[in-house]
Amino acid sequence: MDSFWLMVTNLGRDEVFIVALALYTWLVRPSGGRDLGIAFALSYLTNTALKYGLDLPRPFWSDPSVASEAAKATAGGPGLPSGHAQMSATLYLGMAAQLARPGFWWAAAALVALISLSRLALNVHYPSDTIVGLLLGVCFAALGARGHFPDHALGRWLPPALVLLVAALLPAGTPREVGAGLGLLAGFWAVRPTFTPPRDWTGRLIVAVAGLVLVFGVYFGLGALPESLKDLPLGRALRYALLVATAAWAVPTLLRRWLPSGAAPAPATPQAVH
Repeated sequence: MDSFWLMVTNLGRDEVFIVALALYTWLVRPSGGRDLGIAFALSYLTNTALKYGLDLPRPFWSDPSVASEAAKATAGGPGLPSGHAQMSATLYLGMAAQLARPGFWWAAAALVALISLSRLALNVHYPSDTIVGLLLGVCFAALGARGHFPDHALGRWLPPALVLLVAALLPAGTPREVGAGLGLLAGFWAVRPTFTPPRDWTGRLIVAVAGLVLVFGVYFGLGALPESLKDLPLGRALRYALLVATAAWAVPTLLRRWLPSGAAPAPATPQAVH
């Protein structure tokens, strides 16, 4: 069953989150994508702080034989809380809370449960790691659904500037996740998606394919930068902030025929996350 659980656990990879959040922003709810992106970044930073602050072990640290090498490769850093469980709950339950559709709730909950279970099946987390990750994920999903983050004037630009200043002051050797989380937070806070998602399937397909090509071109292009630059917290923060700017500004600008400017559809009244 290892291959099955590895396939499931890979749905909690950063690249999958990038695809899911980008498509949600372009095709479903632009302003909701910004709110959810900010909550996702805050969840990511909280997860990183707890992991490295608590520095609790994973199951295979004491007995390497309990997990395969492929499973270990999916497990970076200390154990508590589970990043896969927390971040998948933040993103997918946050989408469900924004959309408030029963069918999507069930699908999101099933996906989060499977990803969380995969971490236990692969023996890369203890049950407590996964439970804490899920609880935190639910809290940040609620923030993404109900949070109101300033997007005008000083309230839009001051927080990203302060976030990047913090990244610039962090020493080399800071865990890479810190720079990535700060970059995501700065990027999502600064963007202001005001386009309208395409209604026809042709437009949706063009936006999805062309948009993802652009986003991953930037993602892998910036990933080819020298390690000395990427290891700096500010360098990593700028990389992820630019990635967000590509998705929320460059893609709509280049694909304005299918993502015309205009007020985004009014969000449905969000329901509480359960």
